Amino acid sequence: MKFKTRLYITFVTIVMLPLILTALAFCGIGMYLLNVQKGLSFARFEYLDVTQNMHEIAENTDRAYFVLRRQAEEDPSKLSDVEFLKGVSSNIARKSTYIIVRKGEELYYTDNEEAASTIFQELPEYGNSDFSENVGIYFDELNKFVKQVNFLFPDGSEGSAFVVTKANALISKHLLVDMLIAIVVILVFTSLMLTQWIYRSVFRPINELNVAMRKIKEGNFEYTLQVDGKGEIGDLYRDYEDMRLRLKESAEEKEEHEKQNRELISNISHDLKTPITAIKGYVEGIMDGVADTPEKIDKYIRTIYNKANDMDRLINELTVYSNIDNNRIPYNFHRINVADYFGDCLEEVGMDLEQKGIALNYSNLIQPDTIVIADPEQMKKVINNIISNSVKYMNKPKGTIDIRILDEVDSIRIEIEDNGKGIAQKDLGKIFERFYRTDASRNSAQGGSGIGLSIVKKIIEDHGGYIWATSREGEGTCMHFVLRKYMELPNED
Repeated sequence: MKFKTRLYITFVTIVMLPLILTALAFCGIGMYLLNVQKGLSFARFEYLDVTQNMHEIAENTDRAYFVLRRQAEEDPSKLSDVEFLKGVSSNIARKSTYIIVRKGEELYYTDNEEAASTIFQELPEYGNSDFSENVGIYFDELNKFVKQVNFLFPDGSEGSAFVVTKANALISKHLLVDMLIAIVVILVFTSLMLTQWIYRSVFRPINELNVAMRKIKEGNFEYTLQVDGKGEIGDLYRDYEDMRLRLKESAEEKEEHEKQNRELISNISHDLKTPITAIKGYVEGIMDGVADTPEKIDKYIRTIYNKANDMDRLINELTVYSNIDNNRIPYNFHRINVADYFGDCLEEVGMDLEQKGIALNYSNLIQPDTIVIADPEQMKKVINNIISNSVKYMNKPKGTIDIRILDEVDSIRIEIEDNGKGIAQKDLGKIFERFYRTDASRNSAQGGSGIGLSIVKKIIEDHGGYIWATSREGEGTCMHFVLRKYMELPNED
């Protein structure tokens, strides 16, 4: 849920919920205090039922009633004394409670003539059998509660003293206190409910996100957050997960890169140590006079030269690797005629292979005018690297390397196949990875840093092509790479 929606819900809840609950509380408390039976316009009920709920409010009313009743029992004549009645009225603190004294059918005394006039005709008759001790009558339409004390005047006339209390006034103070308590409870409940909702939907996710960010800070990229929400919090969680996965991937790549660098240094150090040791040995042989004939000296010098070339090749591979790692391989693309370029290139390679006793077979099955866009120097590195690998792992007395150029409509495919020892199927998919060696001890013996084919793959891909290998152990390996043809757009004129 979005924050904007949460704010709307919070606003409506703060305004409407207290109002609704307050209205319900008002109705409930009012009905409880009045205890009015539904459907009756005139209801009788025990006064104790009311005073149990309104004792504090009706205390003065009770006092006036009991004073009048006790006086009627002890000395009824006092109830005809106006001064006595005024004294009783003065002890009633609430103006909504007043006394009416009736003599016969006439009003004898009241301390509130205006209010008395509205109910006087409705007052019950003298000696009403419905009245007994502690029993009152409620006038629903007038909202007045009446208690009656019957007595006889000194002249024998029938008299009744009434204590009249407005029902709404009776419950107003108690209702006010109850409503105040109810409102406080409602506000506390609303506040707790909203606080809990905001905490669970906002602050708890933010706290979890803070914990996750601390884990990231500590380098722990395995701490995940369950993304099951919508809105800004859900988006934040998803952004965290994306960031975590990218940081984890970056850290793993960095670790792998450092591992590869360490491996490269180890490989280069090992591979440089072999020719350096050989060079030192042959130089010492010349210095010590071991090479005592011109033929031996010439042989030693040629060996030293070859070992120096091996060192130069390793250093060149390291330089190329550094350029690949920084995406700084210098390219100089040209339109190249495929037949001419590969013909010249393989003529040079063929001479080296002939000296090593390896046969080179070349077949060109494309049109003579086929052109590609390529860097001649970088493509030469590709061909030399693949052929040098074939020579390096050649284990047959009669080695053979076949080079074929095939036409594939809008591209050309170059195949370089040897009859060497081949590559195991489990290793075939990994040979283009940096520093990968199918047999570390064998490769170390043969020389090489393990980055040659990764360089080949990078150069081919930078030319817009792709490369793969097929092989059978004991039979040989074939390298395939594809380059797109250069197509001139037709002249619209």
